[in-house]
Amino acid sequence: MTIRIRLTLWYSGILLLGLGLIAAVGYYEMVVAHPEVKAALATQGHTPMEELGEILLFSGLPMLILALAGGWFLMRRAMAPVATLTQTVERVQADTLHQRLARTGNRDELDRLTVVFNDMMGRLDDSFSRVREFTLHASHELKTPLTIMRAEMESALREGRCDDAQRELLSNQLDEIQRLTKIVDGLAFLAKADAGHIALRHDSVRFDELVRDIFTDAQILAQPQRIAVTLAACDEVIVQGDRHRLRQLLLNLTDNAIKYNQPQGSVIMALRRNNGTAELSIDNTGPGIGPEKLPRIFDRFFRGDASHNSAVEGSGLGLSIARWVVQAHGGGIVISSQPGGLTSVRVQMPGRGLSG
Repeated sequence: MTIRIRLTLWYSGILLLGLGLIAAVGYYEMVVAHPEVKAALATQGHTPMEELGEILLFSGLPMLILALAGGWFLMRRAMAPVATLTQTVERVQADTLHQRLARTGNRDELDRLTVVFNDMMGRLDDSFSRVREFTLHASHELKTPLTIMRAEMESALREGRCDDAQRELLSNQLDEIQRLTKIVDGLAFLAKADAGHIALRHDSVRFDELVRDIFTDAQILAQPQRIAVTLAACDEVIVQGDRHRLRQLLLNLTDNAIKYNQPQGSVIMALRRNNGTAELSIDNTGPGIGPEKLPRIFDRFFRGDASHNSAVEGSGLGLSIARWVVQAHGGGIVISSQPGGLTSVRVQMPGRGLSG
């Protein structure tokens, strides 16, 4: 029940109580305090109750209806800023913190609440901006030493001056540096995306060709675990967007489907065109994701229990990047899963056939 309805009910109750008091006072005046009024009414063939009923019907009831209508209008107008504030708060996201709520200018409690809310939004926007700048600058500064360390280790491995134990140690360190480099690159990408510094191309991209290319790559990646990769359908679809980012999206999704799978499992890919929409689905037979973890699956660095296995490499940023790419192309992405069952990724983006 909204505050407006609750106030209206209270207001109606008070009006009815007031009308009842008026009726009681009128009855007392006509019957108890002034018996002559009762006698006069009797000579006219009326009783005090009949006279009181006519007064309430023709005077009290219209006034009650008018008071209720006026009260409803005034409460609706008074509560309008609260409804606007509620709608604004519901739309608040990390990328909409720059928006401000218009003030009423009445200098009342609601106007003061609007000022406080706008100040809070400003502080949050500044905090998020500082976090983005720190992430962007930190990832940029980390790239240079990582590049140097990687080059030195690769050079040491090529020279062949190390014994077997040292070569194994250098190889392991090189793998970790490469993994750290991927994390830094992912953080830099997301920080730029949050700040709106990534410009996307708007070319006509044959999405079905990209899917076929990634399907071929996925078959190669799946061979060590003997995972069967199948392309169930691949309709001809053209998508307006950035070819490089769309390829990055497909690589992230197929890489996840293969990494978080079981030996001799399967990955089923399908691309279909449906009423001006490109619908991509990727299903895999991994261990599944519990319902309590699905709401956080797109959070940065969030990884389920299966990903904690030392045999599975990952940074926990792939799905965050995938969601950004899909949303930047005007689409949506949904993941459904059950422990021990299929994990399904569904991507929808505006698309069209070759004929337009």
